[in-house]
Amino acid sequence: MKKNENNVKRIYDKQTKTWFEVSPEQYEEFDRWRIISEDDLKLIIRLCISYVFRRSICDIPTNSLNKTFATLKNEIKPDDYVNSIKAFFVMRNDYKEFPDDDKFAAAFVSRDIYTMRSRNFILSHLENYGNKAPIIIENYTIEHIMPQNSSLSPEWQQMLGAKWREVQKTYLHTIGNLTLTAYNSEMSDHPFMVKMDMEGGFKESALRLNAYVVKLNEWNEQTIKERAALLADKAKQIWAYPDMTAAELAPYQTVEKPAERYSLETYDTNVFTKTLFEVLDRRIQNLSPDVKREFKKLYVAYKLDTNFVDIVFQKQRLRISVNMNFSEVIDPNGICRDITGIGRWGNGDVELYMEHTSDVDQIMEIVEQSYRLQADE
Repeated sequence: MKKNENNVKRIYDKQTKTWFEVSPEQYEEFDRWRIISEDDLKLIIRLCISYVFRRSICDIPTNSLNKTFATLKNEIKPDDYVNSIKAFFVMRNDYKEFPDDDKFAAAFVSRDIYTMRSRNFILSHLENYGNKAPIIIENYTIEHIMPQNSSLSPEWQQMLGAKWREVQKTYLHTIGNLTLTAYNSEMSDHPFMVKMDMEGGFKESALRLNAYVVKLNEWNEQTIKERAALLADKAKQIWAYPDMTAAELAPYQTVEKPAERYSLETYDTNVFTKTLFEVLDRRIQNLSPDVKREFKKLYVAYKLDTNFVDIVFQKQRLRISVNMNFSEVIDPNGICRDITGIGRWGNGDVELYMEHTSDVDQIMEIVEQSYRLQADE
């Protein structure tokens, strides 16, 4: 561990050949209590990186990350520190999930890696993981083994086959077709075997990323897919899923009693209120695929992490509870009522009513405010 000129503590991780940066305050807190070892600290940092990275590869939205990490500290058990953090990640689901190996590998081989901002991070880790002589990524540039030029040479067209345009479009920027070289300009759009045998070509490369490539005498859809699968296996080791036995996970799993089932038929409705509900329900669920609807005993709840709006059926209208402080709501049409401190079914301090289907646009202006508060956390 050492300190850099910005006074940030830097901890070297031999496994990933990476320096982890920790604020002085964070390291001082760790050093004072020493509840865990420095190796455990590195493992936890790797887990956090893997969680964020796997979600990025699987193209899962990032808007829940701040809240996820904010709640993590509440789940840590000092007497089982590392396992409690592993269990926290393993038990995330839906839009907070930690993608498992199958989901991660499937996305890793098909994702457009070249246009990602983290492409150098990805390639350098694939090269340096477990390497006693790690490279300096800045000394290399990214090489497309199958060239980017849309007008491929006859040699490339023949090697890729009759569907060469489709192959190029599908695999051009994927991990199976990307590598590192110090001779990018020399390789250019040359045929595969020219890139292989030229001075500074693949045959002379000592990079681990090229270990599979140098064994070949052709480059096509099949070899791209095979190399991608090999690199995905390595990626699963670098950005690992939490390793827990069933016995280690068991104390963190709660056995839930079968919940009583409710449905729309639970409530005292009529044709008119059902029509109002169908119009509003459709608009709320269209906010995002992540919106979950739950039929509770007394109301219908819509949530991301927690409820952001609830609907209660009344005789000739819907009563809507919006989970916001009344002082936060922007209500240009004056349709909201402050129910702070007043007992009501539902959540929040904002109440409004839907009496006609034409009310839906004004109501959604309020509902969307509550939704965004959760979505942006």
